[in-house]
Amino acid sequence: MLPEKDPGNSEVTELAPNTPQDELNSPPARSKLLGCFQVLGAFFILFNVWGLNFAFGSFQSFYALNYIQSSTASDIAWIGTIQSWLLIVGGLLSGPLFDLGYYKTMIFAGSFLGVLGMMMLSLAHQYYAIFLSQGVCMGVGFGLLYVPSITLVSRSFTSRRAVALGVSTSGAPAGGIIYTVMFNQLISRLGFPWTVRLMGFVMLGLFIAAAILLLLPERGSRKLEITQSRSLIDLKAFKDLPFWSFTVANFFLYLGYITPFYYIPTYAETKLGTSRTMASNVLLISQASSVIGRVILTLFAHYCGSMVSWVSCGILSGILCLTWISTDSLARFILFAAFYGGISGALIPLPPSVFAHVCPDPKRLGTWLGMAQSLSSFASLLGPPIAGALASINSTGSADLNFLGIQLFSGITMAFGALQLLGLWYLLYTKRGKRGFF
Repeated sequence: MLPEKDPGNSEVTELAPNTPQDELNSPPARSKLLGCFQVLGAFFILFNVWGLNFAFGSFQSFYALNYIQSSTASDIAWIGTIQSWLLIVGGLLSGPLFDLGYYKTMIFAGSFLGVLGMMMLSLAHQYYAIFLSQGVCMGVGFGLLYVPSITLVSRSFTSRRAVALGVSTSGAPAGGIIYTVMFNQLISRLGFPWTVRLMGFVMLGLFIAAAILLLLPERGSRKLEITQSRSLIDLKAFKDLPFWSFTVANFFLYLGYITPFYYIPTYAETKLGTSRTMASNVLLISQASSVIGRVILTLFAHYCGSMVSWVSCGILSGILCLTWISTDSLARFILFAAFYGGISGALIPLPPSVFAHVCPDPKRLGTWLGMAQSLSSFASLLGPPIAGALASINSTGSADLNFLGIQLFSGITMAFGALQLLGLWYLLYTKRGKRGFF
């Protein structure tokens, strides 16, 4: 049997022909310190790639009400959704490259494109330029970083996988908080160009720190020649029912998940009459709750099972989006934003934790996860623009949106996706022999 290269540690592990399945499903042995480095490095990467996506609500409000007022809410939402779609669909390429050991190259290329896109955004004044820099360039760069980062952490832990993913992915809302604060505090003082440039310098510093932490294990190790080729797509996955069940459920959850974060500031300003600062503060409250929620709920998943936690968070998130309809005061809206951020935040770290049980071959975990996330990513591409289009019906512009369409769309799609997870649970029991809540 051919030796397999581990991207996180360039050692070769020769698998014996009669290796038990439990051993095949276990990651290579790593020191606790090395695992902490990988979690912290992934935290910094997700701080940038998802943090800027969560902060897009501030960009959305600024673009719609001040910067490019001639563009509709749906048009502007496409900028953020293209970025998030490319971020996830990039796993179709970065997943197999991770399995082949090209993690170092993807860190450098993805970091360069992300910072380049941010700097080009500071020079943009028209919709098409903003779309290409913030949507396309940054999205492609982030797509080379996201799936490999969470896959590396997922393969590095077994019993505490959900906790490790919860800590590392908490970088996403933490980044959303910092970048939202930076944008709103600097935009009135420095203007749009220098605000964006300073955010780009922060990105650069964190990418450098992440590269040092994630590539540290490769120092002094012997460069290995790749002896086994991999395709971008493993056709076996398309014949696997648990793979499709996971993908469909994740699709509907993603369809509604990010949408409230895009429209929270606009809702606060236009429907509740708050200032831009207060509207951004509500978004910050939601993101801060997401940091706490991810850690607490993944600890809960460690003791009670990732699957039951994922189902519960999906159903509760959908219900919360429906309760958004009754938030006719600032106090109620803050409560909604806080609870939604805290509960929905776990929907990011829990799927990769469960997917380790979906994929039957741990050596193809990166490829299968990249394929599943890429298919689900179309939900992130379509969700906010569809919600924006629904909100624009019978409205006269971005300041007069019908938010009932956004609220119903997000709530119903997320609840439906959570119900689909029950089918995945049954398939993992019958097809993979998984017992309990794993």
